Amino acid sequence: MVRPARLMRSAVGRFFEYDTPKIVHIQSLHIGITYRFVQLVIISYVIGWVLVYKKGYQETDNVESSVTSKVKGVVLTNFTLDPNATADEEKLRVWDTADYVIPPQENGAFFVTTNIIMSPNQEQGICPEDYSSRQLGASCSTGFDCPSGSKSANGVRTGTCNNATSTCDIRAWCPVEKDVEPQSPVLQGTEDFTVLVKNQIFFPKFRVRRRNILDGFAKNASYLDSCLYHPSADPFCPIFRLGDIIALAQENYSTIAVKGAVIGFVIEWECNLDLSVESCLPKYSFRRIDNADDVIAKGWNFRYANYWTDTVGRQSVQRRTLIKAYGIRFVFYVYGVAGKFNIVPLATNLGAGLALLGLVRLL
Repeated sequence: MVRPARLMRSAVGRFFEYDTPKIVHIQSLHIGITYRFVQLVIISYVIGWVLVYKKGYQETDNVESSVTSKVKGVVLTNFTLDPNATADEEKLRVWDTADYVIPPQENGAFFVTTNIIMSPNQEQGICPEDYSSRQLGASCSTGFDCPSGSKSANGVRTGTCNNATSTCDIRAWCPVEKDVEPQSPVLQGTEDFTVLVKNQIFFPKFRVRRRNILDGFAKNASYLDSCLYHPSADPFCPIFRLGDIIALAQENYSTIAVKGAVIGFVIEWECNLDLSVESCLPKYSFRRIDNADDVIAKGWNFRYANYWTDTVGRQSVQRRTLIKAYGIRFVFYVYGVAGKFNIVPLATNLGAGLALLGLVRLL
């Protein structure tokens, strides 16, 4: 029978044992070359890729961002040249920012109207449904085809078939919209509009704030009045021409102005805070977000109305101008990362590299 004291001494002895690997020197040209090559690869990876290229000696932080924009530009429309224009439409009209930027401010985006279908001077009443809405059940031959109270594309049917148009009479905003797809943009010249982009960023871990309107611009008060962004000639100007944005997104402005599109406005910040904060600068790029090859519901459009009250005799009549707006929606995407030296990531990456070197002996 084994004594308890002997068991205890044996257990204590095993607990405090220390094993060392046995080193065997092998003189082999093939193995030696392979061994040194693997060591060289690991050292190159740790120093070249991890520490230098990926800056593995830095602590990093992601960006917090806010973007606002202000569009400028004026265009003139002439509806006398439009064969679909009605007698009530304003033949000559100037469009400024308040007319074509809808809504005036948008969270992380802005919209510029490039094309419209205008239905002016509408009022509540009874009128025939739009002939182009036949596919929605607007056509008729008798009143039985227009059940009273049923809904159509633009209003509610009255139960009467209008013999002049062969469409149902409806209670709606009259005259109804003629929803004819545009063949060319009504607002010609919007590609020359400019937009001032203000991007504020913050790296909370390092308490660093930056913006794309650089402090150096203050030395030249007239710079923002005359500069225009160019990827090589003036890459830090915060004022962009819309036509240039679309061209840099590799799209044709005249084509997308007809039915609209969604364009990504990308702002990237890569900041090395081991250098001067002034070297933390934005980089811009642009790309189309929606699919140019869509067949159904292509582009970007929506409707809105301007209301007013007109006096007819002693009665007040509410009227409106309905606008179906096609245009380009620019959506901001801000990406950014800042890095600064910290001993912890440096020690971690060096330790991982030494561990990899130690594994080479076991291969």
